[in-house]
Amino acid sequence: MTDRGILSSLRYLLADFIGEDDDEPPFLPEGLPEPVMAVASEAIHLLIDYQGPSYARLYVDRLRRFIGKRGVDDVMLGDIARLMAVRMSYEDPIRIAQLKLAELSGPPGASAGSVDVKKFRLEELVGALPAVIAEYVLDALEWVGCTHIRVSIRFSTASRVGIRRLKIEAGLRRWRLLSVRYAKERVWVERWLHMIDRSLTKQLHAAPAIIQTATMIEGYGDVYRQGMADWNAIIDGLVKPTFDGVLALSDLAGAITEARAAALPDPRQAALKRKIAEIRARASADANV
Repeated sequence: MTDRGILSSLRYLLADFIGEDDDEPPFLPEGLPEPVMAVASEAIHLLIDYQGPSYARLYVDRLRRFIGKRGVDDVMLGDIARLMAVRMSYEDPIRIAQLKLAELSGPPGASAGSVDVKKFRLEELVGALPAVIAEYVLDALEWVGCTHIRVSIRFSTASRVGIRRLKIEAGLRRWRLLSVRYAKERVWVERWLHMIDRSLTKQLHAAPAIIQTATMIEGYGDVYRQGMADWNAIIDGLVKPTFDGVLALSDLAGAITEARAAALPDPRQAALKRKIAEIRARASADANV
């Protein structure tokens, strides 16, 4: 994270103490097509609830980059708007606590309280802490080989103690912008948007397939880790080399679809790596014909 980003995050973190409100909610960007307005409006409300108005403003700024851009129709822009909001509201223990607390806002008597048990990797729990602390802890955990350990966390509205704990956990959202996980997610979103942008100039017909790769990454724990690894394998093995002119793939969209079909819940990524190698070999052979 840059110095400017750290200062911005610290200002947000200390807003309650120095008496500053976190600005007004952002407006929809100018020029946004009417069919996309409902999606973007819902996303803004989601991200304000998730992190605050300044975070929703970052979403609007990112979306603005694609308004009126050559090759971006209403459907494509709507998909970018929707999937970007999903990834920007990624699931971490803080978010799960927020959602669990939201169950209490239903009609009186609608719920007698419940308990959800979620399993996280230890590195995920540490990654939700400010980077200045988390990086040292993660280094130590990696040194002893403990980052992969699963930890079960209870999220309960069945008791006052459970609800109080949820409020403390949800209140940690102010630390999120300083966390290791947030820094990684911000890099991912920017790279995803960059690949979409490059596709609009290099292979326009591949843009929808690249946009949809965002659906590969979801949840938390092993599912999240696997999805992120598979996404990076496809981008690094097929998409980026094609845009860089290193790989001659005339049908990048088809190659992405083919590779995604080979992605299995396998930490070694054996089938996916074989498929990517096969696609690359085929492209090289076709280029030499």
